[in-house]
Amino acid sequence: MHNKVDSLPVRANPPTRPISRHRSASDIVHRVKESLTTRVSKLICGIFLSLLLCVGIVTFILWISLRPHRPRIHISGFSISGLSQSNGFETSHISFKITAHNPNQNVRVYYDSMQGSVYYKEKRVGSTKLTNPFYQDPKNTSLIEGALRGPTMAVNKDRWLEMERDRNQGKIVFRLEIRSVIRFKVYTWHSKSHKMYANCYVEVGWDGMLLSGTKDKRCPVYFT
Repeated sequence: MHNKVDSLPVRANPPTRPISRHRSASDIVHRVKESLTTRVSKLICGIFLSLLLCVGIVTFILWISLRPHRPRIHISGFSISGLSQSNGFETSHISFKITAHNPNQNVRVYYDSMQGSVYYKEKRVGSTKLTNPFYQDPKNTSLIEGALRGPTMAVNKDRWLEMERDRNQGKIVFRLEIRSVIRFKVYTWHSKSHKMYANCYVEVGWDGMLLSGTKDKRCPVYFT
């Protein structure tokens, strides 16, 4: 007995299309163009970012080197006469000296004006103009002197007696306020005007002279 094997129909493979050489070459050219465009774009972006980084570094270095620093004010002398006299306020006068230092390396400071006022227990004793407008070169120190006498002083008998009482206890404390209008100059560039204030607390002994504890003391400086 013979086994009968069912024969299944064999499906013929579909005919393959021949690959077009022209289309294959176009694809290659297109891919090469895309690759070149991507590389050029990356190169341009890299150059731009490098230039931007260099400009940023140069700008930062210039800002650090040319950034203006505020002047430094020190009290170098202060005296008041006539403290040993009961009516000394009638002929007394105050004299003081300060130094203004420009700590900048490449920045000049222009002082449009400067005025000094002396306070005793936050009551003004007197005020006076200190200097005419002047330029200060970098790393330069200027000595500025001022004096209060006659109509520039406002001391009555009661306030004078308070000063005498403080003197008998060892010292009198005054506050010297320096008010200035300044500008900074970097090469040909000028900044806007700034109002600068310096508060110098000074201690005067029984002889009316500045005590060594506050001589050459640096005064806090601030702008408004």
